[in-house]
Amino acid sequence: MRILQRAAMAGAGAALATGALAQMAPVAAPKPKVFTNFGTTRTDDYYWLNQPESPEVLAHLNAENAYYDQQMAGTKALQQKLVAEIKGRIKEDDTSVPYRDNGYYYYTRFEQGGEYPIYCRKKGSLGAPEEVLLNANQLGQGKPYFQLGGWAVSDNNQVLAYSDDVVSRRLYSLRFKNLATGKLYPESITNTGGEAVWAADNKTVFYTKKDVTTLLPYQVYRHTLGTDPQQDTLVYEEKDNTFSVEVSRTKSKKYIGIELASSLSSEYRYLDAGAPAGTFKVLAPREPDHLYEVENMGDKFYIRTNWQAPNYRLVMAPVASPAKTGWQDALPRQPEVFLDGFNLFKDYLVLNERRDGLLQLRTIRWKDKQEQKINFDEVAYTATIGVNPEFDTPTLRYNYTSLTTPSSVYDYDFVTHKRTLRKEQAVLGGFNRADYVTDRLFVKSRDKVMIPMSIVYKKGTKLDGSAPLLQYAYGSYGYSTDPTFSAARLSLLDRGFVYAICNVRGGQEMGRQWFEDGRMLHKMNSFNDFIDCSEYLTKPHASPSDAGQRQYTSTAKLFAMGGSAGGLLMGGIVNLRPDLYKGVIAAVPFVDVVTTMSDPSIPLTTGEYDQWGNPADELYFKYMLSYSPYDNVKAQAYPNLLVTTGLHDSQVQYYEPAKWVAKLRATKTDHNLLLLHTDMAAGHGGASGRFKSIDDTARQFAFLLLVLGLNS
Repeated sequence: MRILQRAAMAGAGAALATGALAQMAPVAAPKPKVFTNFGTTRTDDYYWLNQPESPEVLAHLNAENAYYDQQMAGTKALQQKLVAEIKGRIKEDDTSVPYRDNGYYYYTRFEQGGEYPIYCRKKGSLGAPEEVLLNANQLGQGKPYFQLGGWAVSDNNQVLAYSDDVVSRRLYSLRFKNLATGKLYPESITNTGGEAVWAADNKTVFYTKKDVTTLLPYQVYRHTLGTDPQQDTLVYEEKDNTFSVEVSRTKSKKYIGIELASSLSSEYRYLDAGAPAGTFKVLAPREPDHLYEVENMGDKFYIRTNWQAPNYRLVMAPVASPAKTGWQDALPRQPEVFLDGFNLFKDYLVLNERRDGLLQLRTIRWKDKQEQKINFDEVAYTATIGVNPEFDTPTLRYNYTSLTTPSSVYDYDFVTHKRTLRKEQAVLGGFNRADYVTDRLFVKSRDKVMIPMSIVYKKGTKLDGSAPLLQYAYGSYGYSTDPTFSAARLSLLDRGFVYAICNVRGGQEMGRQWFEDGRMLHKMNSFNDFIDCSEYLTKPHASPSDAGQRQYTSTAKLFAMGGSAGGLLMGGIVNLRPDLYKGVIAAVPFVDVVTTMSDPSIPLTTGEYDQWGNPADELYFKYMLSYSPYDNVKAQAYPNLLVTTGLHDSQVQYYEPAKWVAKLRATKTDHNLLLLHTDMAAGHGGASGRFKSIDDTARQFAFLLLVLGLNS
């Protein structure tokens, strides 16, 4: 049965359109393509949408955009109001906290009205004259999309290597600028991974090249400044397409590293930065289920490894003989604590650790192993090691934020333990953190696992089920979703919304096992966790702070949001429990799991077999098929849906959400909103620039308010 989406939809809770505005939704013509795997036949009516240069495809995407514009026309003034609100909280002429590196202080600043940052430095002291390295406003002028990639200054401080992307496919062009004259060198190197690593001779640069089809970085080249890139030397090529390649330099600047990584295995190769024509050595050969990363200080390598330590440990090895058989613990093991990262200083070691799902900081003095934990008062927060390029310094630069505390930069004195706030993100418009409340709680899942949630709302918001709530999660790749501040989010909180971050399995908030329990043949845990948290949020429970009852929201006002692999989560929950949600925002959603993972030419597919499985294996094929959102669309009522994508998306191809929406239109039985918005000039991250991206946020917020019947 084919159900045509119409404009005046009672389920949207507002008079969305009347009369001539009751426009028919675009209907994609079904063109069946049949797949047969392991005796299972799948018919894909919309496979043809995967041709981005087809006039028919572009016409369909433009028709969807026109339909979106028509359905959202009544929110135009609201969107403008939201943009003004969000922009009004931004201090436009802002400057980052400078950090010292190799005799210079580096910082970025924004000018009034500028979309992009200006990269600057001062020699010797902050009172010295400013030197502009790059003005991204000038570089991006007139371009529909602009994104600066990596940048690095040569050891003699005279040449800048930088990269940019003007398409949003994450294929970066690498360029070189003479900082004395301001002139560019003649060479430009295309299709790079974005990073540039200088050798110690100030003329040799190492960089990665990407496969332009799969977008995987798979080669490392050596370039000599001022020469034809066609003559560059290939120093490494990765043959296993489940691995990606990065190039880096240790904090000590003694070694250049080639980092080879898949989801579950890694390998590190190193080269003396003073001998760039030499041969890279393997520190520890790759092996299944072994991940490690390397830093150097003095005559030792320090290695964060999950070898014999699922939650990672820190070991050390002599540079002269770094074989794994000789690795020794650099500090006592704490198996219950997840080691998220570390940084080396002349006199101190700093650890970023996860305890009970929250990032924490611990310092250890080398000479006597005396340790100090940096304590924080809020119930939910994020504390991370900041930019610390120098070894010999008495202070640690760290970053702090929470759901109610704007992003802040601190210097911590290793000896006195004094914390100095160097900068807190300015939030204009009368923001007062005391006006907002954070709750931290754990929800028992259907299989008795406790799922962390961090919740924020404005004081005075009634917690009796009457408040609208936006529930967010990601839950894949071991990426953790930490409680951080958002000035834009205030526009929802000030309108009575509650906002909840749900740390479903598949992330790494509760340690490595949390990731393991949400991937491959355990992926259903991610969907179930999110749904179980939704059930909790819509029912009354004892208050965590008093003896009363509280109910954060109801099914009539519960919204969900996720992007990319979090969009997969959204696709899964609306198939499984559409009755729970009033509306869902699926941003650049990965929803056609089986088809995508069956095609190794699609960007990133081969590197993700360890996340989802390889559908060439019957076991994984059938499991993927059981949850793939596109394959499980059924004739049932769905919530109001806003789906977004970008034509040039390099991570999740635009046609996945386009196909999903087409199939939903043809199958669902309700009259709720179903909108697809395609950014025809951008990719996975949406619009570039700090102000252009506000339009995306306003679009999402306006959708939520429209569904609630609010227009202010």
